[in-house]
Amino acid sequence: MNTLKLTLNPLQKLSHINPEIYGNFSEHLGRCIYGGIYVGENSDIPNIEGYRKDVIDAFRQINLPVLRWPGGCFADEYHWRDGIGEKSSRKKMINTHWGGVVEDNSFGTHEFMRLCELVGCQPYIAGNLGSGTVEELSNWIEYMTFDGVSPLAELRRKNGREQPWKLKYLGIGNENWGCGGNMRPEYYSDLYRRYAVYCRNYSGNDLFKIACGPNADNYTWTETVMKQIGPWNMRGLSLHYYTVPTGNWEHKGSATEFTEQEYYDTIRSTLHMEELVTRHSAIMDRYDPEHKVGLIVDEWGTWYDVEPDTNPGFLYQQNTMRDAIVAAVNLNIFNRHTDRVIMANIAQAVNVLQAILLTEGMKTVKTPTYHIFDLYKQHQDSDLIYSHVENSLAADNVPAISQSASVNPAGDVFLTLSNASLTESYTVDIAAAFSGVNSAEGRILTAEAHAHNTFDEPENVTIQPLSVKTENGRAQVTLPPCSAAAVTLKL
Repeated sequence: MNTLKLTLNPLQKLSHINPEIYGNFSEHLGRCIYGGIYVGENSDIPNIEGYRKDVIDAFRQINLPVLRWPGGCFADEYHWRDGIGEKSSRKKMINTHWGGVVEDNSFGTHEFMRLCELVGCQPYIAGNLGSGTVEELSNWIEYMTFDGVSPLAELRRKNGREQPWKLKYLGIGNENWGCGGNMRPEYYSDLYRRYAVYCRNYSGNDLFKIACGPNADNYTWTETVMKQIGPWNMRGLSLHYYTVPTGNWEHKGSATEFTEQEYYDTIRSTLHMEELVTRHSAIMDRYDPEHKVGLIVDEWGTWYDVEPDTNPGFLYQQNTMRDAIVAAVNLNIFNRHTDRVIMANIAQAVNVLQAILLTEGMKTVKTPTYHIFDLYKQHQDSDLIYSHVENSLAADNVPAISQSASVNPAGDVFLTLSNASLTESYTVDIAAAFSGVNSAEGRILTAEAHAHNTFDEPENVTIQPLSVKTENGRAQVTLPPCSAAAVTLKL
């Protein structure tokens, strides 16, 4: 068995891990909202005010910190006034981006903000810059956050919400280089500056304004936006990157049927996130050396061909241990770059792409990806510390081990590890500089790479206890092939 040495320095605190790193994304796409999160109060499915109770409970279990809505591409064709007031009189529309289905707008502003209250997470609103007006977005902010006397505040009260909501995160547009208007970065920058002026702070609410950032490796977009908008007019810049194992958007490959080579291609593709974050951060450093602008990876995850016999516009795919390793690797990358990365939102929360939950009628399945979020949740609101592992290769240009470590206010060290190898187990010998390990405990998620949870067999892949050996001030764990683990160390 291979033994690798891992060194921690709990005294070397590098940056703070915002809870929002563990965020999710929900869009009016397929069955993410309707049937996935929201079923209505008259549904036979157990619900809390129309929201699936099992989904609410699952979100709470992983301490979901932030949820992005209403899109995605849907955001730049969404007009918020269509989703308020009596549901029977709300305007219906065609969801032209996703499946051509009728959107009845029964889930709108009030429903989303109430969902966030029930879950205990921050709302992140993606505003319509692509097809909306400055006035429309300005009015939406006033409707949600103003506590004074105005027609919009009175309209909110008429619709059942007396007190304004607190809204921290506001995205001004989405993918405006693509589905949000096919804009040049110069043009988008000018629009952002105009829209941002009219998105005002009301009644003590402080908007954290987020600009549309680049698609993957479009470094020119980052350069232009940082130069033309700069840290004085925005607080966040988004980044979108999807793991597509084949690199071919027409034939992305199956979620459940893949070869060993395709598995490693997937991991290699997701490791590209490290380069993207590093290079975009370097550009941001030139214009924002004080790090006033955070990098927000608000769309990430695997994207495969849809499951057979499902609507291609619904982007419904299964979720295996391969996806769990992808999630583990990405979250470790985000943790290690929290000097610049302050939020990330996996796409998407329920029934879409790399979903953490799948629903069908009365049943809800927690995917392997969900269990990674459960496994890693103790990193939230802790401080990143130095960690280094003497790594090994699982395949060509694919390191076996991914890791990150943090320390909480009580001084406990939390370490997350993943092993991408399909064939090799690794014993990891853990030493903490300037301190000995007094005790340790761990949890692990491991299974064959194709393993996944189904509605008939929802417990195929679940978190199990992990044996941690402590001796002579050190700790030792064994990571089987295709696994992710969390270890809590008391020093």
